[in-house]
Amino acid sequence: MSFLRRRSPATPAGPDFDVLAMDPGDWPGNLGAGLLPAPDGTCQGVFLRYDLFGGRGPAMIIGNLPEGSPARDLAEGQIPFEAAQLLAALDMDEHVEVVETEDVPVMQGDNLLIVRRLKLTESRISCVQFDRSDDVLVTIASWDRPITDDLYALLKPLPAELFQQG
Repeated sequence: MSFLRRRSPATPAGPDFDVLAMDPGDWPGNLGAGLLPAPDGTCQGVFLRYDLFGGRGPAMIIGNLPEGSPARDLAEGQIPFEAAQLLAALDMDEHVEVVETEDVPVMQGDNLLIVRRLKLTESRISCVQFDRSDDVLVTIASWDRPITDDLYALLKPLPAELFQQG
């Protein structure tokens, strides 16, 4: 994914890295975005919540976490931040763990991704992760629908203006 890069060293009000996700204009439902701030004001991650169920809960959460983000530090069996956010948004408080991972090669245009498919104890959650060339970890958590290879073709860098606070 060589087209992805760090943004300029100037500190914007949003992330200093490209956010890889689906274009909000291509999504038929509601979209929400959240920033994970560090105490020093830097952005430690971005997650996008795609709600296809008309306000009844998200269908998918896509997260972008840069290297050094505390949300990337997981204990053995702990689910990714995005899967936890999906459960919280659906008001599910049951204990869920990662029980298995599998690395799968996937083509995205001319780029080869090594996608980690995570199998969780809650089988209605599909979850995948991959590392970008700029060391940002992308995690996709989907509720009650599988994540297919077609989804990766829809992912693209979103403009920085989308995440500016002002």
